Amino acid sequence: MQLTLEEKYRTYYPPQSQLLKWVGNKQKFAAEITKYFPLEYGKYFEPFIGSGAILATVAPHSGIGSDTFKPLIDIWKMLKAEPEQLIVWYSERRNRIKTEDKIKVYHDILSSYNKQPNGADFLYLSRSCYGGIIRFRKSDGYMSTPCGAHTPIPVDSFRKRVNEWRNRIKNVDFIHCDYTESIRQAKFNDLVYCDPPYSHSQSILYGAQDFQLETLLLEIDKAKSRGVKVALSIDGHKKSGNQLCDLPIPKDLFKNEIYIDCGISMLRRFQLEGQTLESENVSDRLLLTY
Repeated sequence: MQLTLEEKYRTYYPPQSQLLKWVGNKQKFAAEITKYFPLEYGKYFEPFIGSGAILATVAPHSGIGSDTFKPLIDIWKMLKAEPEQLIVWYSERRNRIKTEDKIKVYHDILSSYNKQPNGADFLYLSRSCYGGIIRFRKSDGYMSTPCGAHTPIPVDSFRKRVNEWRNRIKNVDFIHCDYTESIRQAKFNDLVYCDPPYSHSQSILYGAQDFQLETLLLEIDKAKSRGVKVALSIDGHKKSGNQLCDLPIPKDLFKNEIYIDCGISMLRRFQLEGQTLESENVSDRLLLTY
């Protein structure tokens, strides 16, 4: 793939709206992040797909999106294979609040999901839970996020989002696998973008409990030695809230470092409810091996 700088900026523009409501979503910063992606690369890999904001912004000609969280991958697979069924998943649950109490509906669907995790329930929960914070109890793995104060978007609005996002991910294969397995598939001149859970500030979030940054950095080093180009979004400062975080990033692993102002974290709003947020702006680092 060969693009001029002008063509690249014209090509990389985020979707108009989010498909999933998701804490840590990079949608607002996708244009800023992707402008540092290389002009030329082979296949695009995103091993921590989450809300897919960067993936949808790139809209790659060939790509792989993956995650260890199966209900999430089930949503992405359905979006690509049967977008109308994805709309049915949402409409069957969203339409209930026309005649039933919103909070009761939320807890019914939450209970259904916790009994048997699945993409259909998780889709609605992601759009209706508080702040898009997908939080799980460590004791039993149950999703524990309360219902949000907002009203989930109407079905017609969701349909428009499905149509836009389906077009952007049509050339992507979605795989339920560990990030190490995904990164190891990348070959010379491929591009890998990693947006892992931030281990110090997101330990309550999905998948974060088992994530080890040291393992990811080792895989990035191996990929770099194969000629793979890797971009990593990570905590901007050696601090998370009031906790100092000395991230174990090896010297010379990355060639470039860019700081991106992300404003006030929704997760910090959740954690510090009722307290001041004056000094809680988040700054991400975008680390590049190229």
